[in-house]
Amino acid sequence: MRDARRDLPSVSSLLETAGVKQLLEQHPRNVVLDALRDSVEAARSAGGSHKTEQQWVDTIASAIRNATRPSLRRVINATGVILHTNLGRAPLAGAAIRAIEQVAEGFSNLEYDIASGKRGSRYSHCVGLLTQLTGAEDALVVNNCAAAMVLTLNTLAQRKEVLVSRGELVEIGGSFRIPDIMARSGARLVEVGTTNRTHDDDYRRAITPKTAAIVKVHRSNFAIEGFTADVSVERLVFIAAEHGLPVIHDLGSGLMLSLDEYGVGGEPTAPSAVASGATLVLMSGDKLLGGPQAGIILGKSAFVAKLRKNPLARAMRVDKLTLAALEATLRIYLDPKQALKQIPVLAMLTERLEKIETRAHSIAEALRARGIDAEVVPSEASVGGGAFPTAKIPSRALSIKADAAHFEEALRLGDPAVIGRIAEGKLLLDLRSVTPGEDGVLTTAIAKARA
Repeated sequence: MRDARRDLPSVSSLLETAGVKQLLEQHPRNVVLDALRDSVEAARSAGGSHKTEQQWVDTIASAIRNATRPSLRRVINATGVILHTNLGRAPLAGAAIRAIEQVAEGFSNLEYDIASGKRGSRYSHCVGLLTQLTGAEDALVVNNCAAAMVLTLNTLAQRKEVLVSRGELVEIGGSFRIPDIMARSGARLVEVGTTNRTHDDDYRRAITPKTAAIVKVHRSNFAIEGFTADVSVERLVFIAAEHGLPVIHDLGSGLMLSLDEYGVGGEPTAPSAVASGATLVLMSGDKLLGGPQAGIILGKSAFVAKLRKNPLARAMRVDKLTLAALEATLRIYLDPKQALKQIPVLAMLTERLEKIETRAHSIAEALRARGIDAEVVPSEASVGGGAFPTAKIPSRALSIKADAAHFEEALRLGDPAVIGRIAEGKLLLDLRSVTPGEDGVLTTAIAKARA
């Protein structure tokens, strides 16, 4: 039997075809050549191919599309996990996106004082809003919350001891653990209390002349229940004051507004954390705050000034796009009612169940009109992003009659990719983590995946 690989066309012969010549007019030559060679090699590895000329052109064109497609691209999050770390955490508000565009398309006053015509500081752009919204004396923005912790401890406790409750030594995902991050700062971690119970005297007994600070880490991604005891930030501030020590509160999620009335409660807000008296409060920008990735440090002016002078601050500084997005996001919070509407994360968390159900039925009807068997089922969404770890938020999901594994793959590999979750052998597409503006795109994506 003749080896089919002998009949494969040569690269040079394919380059002479009309279809490939057209591709060369549309794309850089090296991109077309790489796609062409990869396509021929793939056919060779498969044992040969008897494609027509047009089929070869289509194969090469598909390879070009895959090669030139951005690595980082938009997906539709239908998992029901609102702050999905793997899917980029918080989507930005429209105002933040517009602010990025305005700053990105030209020059900006990143480090220029327009009023005086002299050099300015990038650190000044968000300070006013952060202090106004939280009540803090001063603020500093770095590139993420872990960086905020490293910078803080390196500045205040290098080669000294910091006290932390054993029940707060959390792992924040990706195998990154708070003790490891603290160690990188040059501070020595001293554990106090036990996993489930820590008391005032545990801290008092651990304080020595080498102690530089007390750290309080909010358990944002897990909960301890049952026989437990904890020491509040207010009590830690009192204990620390007896010895002239600062209290560093790692708040984590960056929640600015209480969501208790919406059934999502128990998470401290940034203003309440500042009001508790902690010397410094650290939080993320891309979690419940709903902004870009950033580490936000709030607190006493004298301490923030020390952090700002640390050479590490330059290594951890944020760029103009982050500052533009963060400032625009913070500005929305000046009107809390608008924040609940305009900041996508907050809108998803507070959207009425009846509205989600209406949206779900509308999509299901549109799909049934295309011959796709879709039904609306109860679902439970979660906050994600290391916030409200035990909260289950009532939601509604679409369940499509199809082979769950194959359908999940078809949706995931589509454009845009749709990410759902498989539960009890069914693929569920939870609408609480899908913005209303994405409903039409989601409907089309489902129809394409079932075609």
